[in-house]
Amino acid sequence: MSRSTSLSLLGLSIALCSSATFADTVWLKNGDRLSGTIRFFDGSKLLLETDYGGSIPLSWKKIATLQSDHELLVKLGPVDGERAKSLLAAEPGKVTLANGDSPKTIELAQIEQIMKPKPLVEDFTWKGNIDLGLDYKRGERDSDDYDVGIKTQARHGLWRHNALADYNRELKNDVVSTDNWSAEYALDRFLTEKWFWQGRFEYKRDRIEEVERQRTLGTGPGYQFWDDELGSFSLATLANRSDYRYSNGEQDRFYAMSVKWDYNRYLIGKTVELFTVGEVGRPLSGAADYSLDAEVGLRYKVTDWASLNMKAEKDIVSGAEGDLNETRYTLGFGVGW
Repeated sequence: MSRSTSLSLLGLSIALCSSATFADTVWLKNGDRLSGTIRFFDGSKLLLETDYGGSIPLSWKKIATLQSDHELLVKLGPVDGERAKSLLAAEPGKVTLANGDSPKTIELAQIEQIMKPKPLVEDFTWKGNIDLGLDYKRGERDSDDYDVGIKTQARHGLWRHNALADYNRELKNDVVSTDNWSAEYALDRFLTEKWFWQGRFEYKRDRIEEVERQRTLGTGPGYQFWDDELGSFSLATLANRSDYRYSNGEQDRFYAMSVKWDYNRYLIGKTVELFTVGEVGRPLSGAADYSLDAEVGLRYKVTDWASLNMKAEKDIVSGAEGDLNETRYTLGFGVGW
């Protein structure tokens, strides 16, 4: 076989592989054409994954039409959505949703979101974040502040494992003013595509505040409002058995009801993430008025795995023998997967 024939066959093989891997095409209003894999459209940016430029966010207003060989969920409103077997290019400003014998052409302006449909049961998925915040001050008053947070979630079939851990320590002029850590594990069993049942265990330890130790065991139903490429949101209502131990040696044991939430939303082509997790509860007895443990924050993606983050955390136990009221603000660096 001649060298020119070998090179031709090699070029053809590469072209076929590229076509198979990147089967989507986007036409821009200026006449440019980009090929890759459409990941999602979040209402302002279309994220196109390419082998020549990584993930490229494209302004929706600059797109003339597009096509895709993949099945995609096209949402025309908060509720109205349609699974398209493929997308076919149409005249500028429009796209055709191909579904067998009844294709439908719609205006691009009608589309609010595009994403890959998520199956009810996946073999295995694992995601998480590790956030680190450090603050050193040297002057008339020296201070060292450390904050480490870990959140991870793994799903296998109808089971989902959730784990959280957090550590905070602050020194002012070599005197420890904050020293606490917490850990939580929750197991979800999905009963339907949206409904699940959760069991969880949580432990908190504080060496400075009056509420020295909190231990909670709970169970109850939850609802997954959505979980897709653009983020997720779930609520769970739990019946809990809690044990509080105070710095003076006193203890409280009581039952309580609580509501947990877990929300995150990707913005600007998945460059920015808004997130909040937390729980608010009320004892069934008079051990305390209420408790709140919540955090809210933003992550800005620097690379595919690294991000800058800022968050605010609030921890309250009101009406107990030893009240707790802590607020923390952190700015740091994180990694995600």
